[in-house]
Amino acid sequence: MPDTFSVPFQQVLDRITPHLPPYLRKIEPVHGRVTFEFTPFTGHEKEPVKPQSYYDDPQLNYVPESEDQAEHRIRTIARDVLDDLYQQASKRWQDAAYVAELRRVVRDAPERWRAYEREAKALKAAYAYLRTAEAGREWPAAISRLVDAQDRTRAAADRFDERAAHIANAQYRHLYADLGHTQALTEAGYPEAKDWHIGDGFGGYYRDGLTAKVDRLIEEQEQHLAKVRRLSGTTH
Repeated sequence: MPDTFSVPFQQVLDRITPHLPPYLRKIEPVHGRVTFEFTPFTGHEKEPVKPQSYYDDPQLNYVPESEDQAEHRIRTIARDVLDDLYQQASKRWQDAAYVAELRRVVRDAPERWRAYEREAKALKAAYAYLRTAEAGREWPAAISRLVDAQDRTRAAADRFDERAAHIANAQYRHLYADLGHTQALTEAGYPEAKDWHIGDGFGGYYRDGLTAKVDRLIEEQEQHLAKVRRLSGTTH
């Protein structure tokens, strides 16, 4: 945006006042630029856009510099100030809309994640137990407990993915918000979400979620056990 002090700020303000939005709290020149203060957005409002009056205002229409240098300058600066205002407002709104949608879709994801963590911990313990001498004396039972733990972990992961898919799609819809995914979830009230495994969502499609991660883990465990059986020559 051009240096507004090359034109008296009051002249610029007079031109743009009819097109200032109601959510603008303050507008003032600071160090050669115009700064804005907005009423906080909830994200439920319509996205800020320049009003039709901006385009219809004859006092903002383009005038060639060769025709009227002073008028060309003030109109250019006035349009730039309004462009900057609505661009900043839109960015603020986009962040608020992102946070608002996350608050709507997260729901009981924290409880579902904690349930998954409990099952994943039990699965890790069941798999680690197979390396002990005690497991060898009750191998079929130990393997059965591992399978049960695998099934419970996968079921818990699948339940979490039901929420994670909505979160991932929200992240995709707000891809161009200034807020990063973790920051947006924190502002939505879920700082613990930094530890969640959220897959990729776009256009209603979801992939690489927690269930897929658990499936890979289970496959690795089963491949390892098959190799142990083959190399040890055991039949159980």
